[in-house]
This record gives sequence, C-alpha cells and structure tokens, in this order.
Amino acid sequence: MPDSSSITGIILAGGRATRMGGKDKGLVELAGRPLATHVLERLRPQVGDIVINANRNQDAYRGFGCPVIPDRDDAFRGPLAGIAAVMQAVDSELFVSVPCDAPLLPENLVQRLLEALPTTAGPCSVACSEGVIQPVFALFRKSAVPLIERYLEAGEKKVWRWHRLYHSIPVEFDHADPFVNINTEAQLRSLEERLGVPERTDNGIE
Repeated sequence: MPDSSSITGIILAGGRATRMGGKDKGLVELAGRPLATHVLERLRPQVGDIVINANRNQDAYRGFGCPVIPDRDDAFRGPLAGIAAVMQAVDSELFVSVPCDAPLLPENLVQRLLEALPTTAGPCSVACSEGVIQPVFALFRKSAVPLIERYLEAGEKKVWRWHRLYHSIPVEFDHADPFVNINTEAQLRSLEERLGVPERTDNGIE
C-alpha cells in the first residue's frame, strides 16, 4: 500500500459560492481565520503535497503557501472539473479531494480512504457517514482522469452520480459532524456558536 506522503491533497475552492452571497468561501473567516486555513491545517499532516483549486482570488490563495491551479476553462463545471485539472497538472498517482469549507474534516480521512482502495482495481474511494455519501471527500487514482473527463464532456456535474457510475468504494465514518461544510452565513454563525467564538459583524471577502 502506498504511503500517505505520496498522496497529493486537493483543496477545492473553485466554486461560485452562490449560497454564501458570492463570497469566496475559502476566504470567509471562521474564528478569525479563513476557512481554507482550517482545512489546510487538518489536511497537511495526512498528505505529501497540497494544491488549491481556485478560479477566483488566486493571489490570496497562493498566500497559503500552496500551488494554485484553476479549472481548465471558465465554465464553473463543479468540483470534478477542479479535481481533473489538478490531477492533469500534477505528477502524482493518488489524489485526495476535500472542500475548502469543511473545517472539521477527519484527521484520519486519508488513512481510511487509502486502506479501502484496492491495490489492483477501483478508481476511487469515498467517505460516507450514517449511510450518506460525502462525495468530495474522496481518494482518486490518476487513472480516474479520463473517466472524469468523459463524464464532464457528457454534460454531467454531479459528483455523487460519478461515484455511483464508476463504483467508488464507500468508507463509513461513525459521525457526520466532521463533514459539516459551510454554505451559508447562517451555518457559519451556527458553527462559531458551537465553537464558542464571539460574534463578529463581518466575516467574509467578496
């Protein structure tokens, strides 16, 4: 089984964030720090290298000390387009994807996904919690790139449907909490209340 240090992490920050009022979610602050910083700190010990997929504010994301790779076009075709862009640009055989807005992601995510990925078959393993797939928390082989490209070229975007189509291996985690992602200002405020963060008047970047 490959060592986790040979895996490239992908932080997905390439979306439009329409439910967050168009703010760049990875740069929205939780407890005084950008959401992407929380994700980066959780993911860094689990992989060798980290790349950020971003289509906006690329200079700001470069400030996190990671390479930044945009989608291959400006169509905003969703997470799979960002995953494929990074996988095509980076020389690695295994890639783990996580969203930029999931600050509680499991500290054993990569280990669990790696253990589940067979040595001879299967393009991907994907996290599940309480029987529900967490589609962008996934470990991909590089050989998945043409499968993703074919899917996108057919006009498809849904990540969960790609996993179903190509029989990704589900990896069950005991609790859904680590996969909580922040899509709205209300969810951000709710998480800050849970973490005991004092209320602030502004917590986002356009």
